[in-house]
Amino acid sequence: MRVVIARCSVDYQGALQAHLPLATRLLMVKADGSVLIHSDGGSYKPLNWMAPPCSMAEVDPDELEREEGVESVWLVSHGKRDDTLRIRLHEVLSDSSHELGIDPGLVKDGVEAQLQALLAEHIHTLGEGWSLLRREYPTAIGPVDILCKDADGATVAVEIKRRGEIDGVEQLTRYLELLNRDPHLAPVTGIFAAQVIKPQAKVLAADRGIRCVTLDYEALRGIDDAESRLF
Repeated sequence: MRVVIARCSVDYQGALQAHLPLATRLLMVKADGSVLIHSDGGSYKPLNWMAPPCSMAEVDPDELEREEGVESVWLVSHGKRDDTLRIRLHEVLSDSSHELGIDPGLVKDGVEAQLQALLAEHIHTLGEGWSLLRREYPTAIGPVDILCKDADGATVAVEIKRRGEIDGVEQLTRYLELLNRDPHLAPVTGIFAAQVIKPQAKVLAADRGIRCVTLDYEALRGIDDAESRLF
């Protein structure tokens, strides 16, 4: 990644025209070819940018630009449209390049995979005497998050979400229809488990005979002792 702090002005030509007057800004050129122009404000959103596929060339300023004090020009062109950015650099305050390598991506705490692992480990959260059959139980339409047995030995399919919405209930309904065709598993009931479940999802689940369970992520991790809390 190339990071440049410079006094610059910017002109965009494309579906519309836009102009950024002369000011000190942060310019970023990423390995994927994208170019972003930031100010010291406006949170994460750039003032203007060009997303890949695009190419950038550093060209000499024309005569008029030289008279205005332009030292160099970045000409950024989109690969599939007639969009261009013309960035005129009047003074470069800092110019550095850094090899960042491959980014592993954002790892969120409490994502569905973690909730699934924790609930499988503490399957008794769903009821005393319950036992785990398998995580990611395969079906023809996708894996069921958890397949387990209740205290009476009946099969239960568990669908886990961070936020429980109607789509999740529909997904579990499809799994249940398929699982109940297997005489070795039927009858199979369902549990829709999430950290937060929307009221509409609860209504639909109740209508389909599906039990809703709100998961306490901190309690599952063993960090939060629910019995010692006041609330």
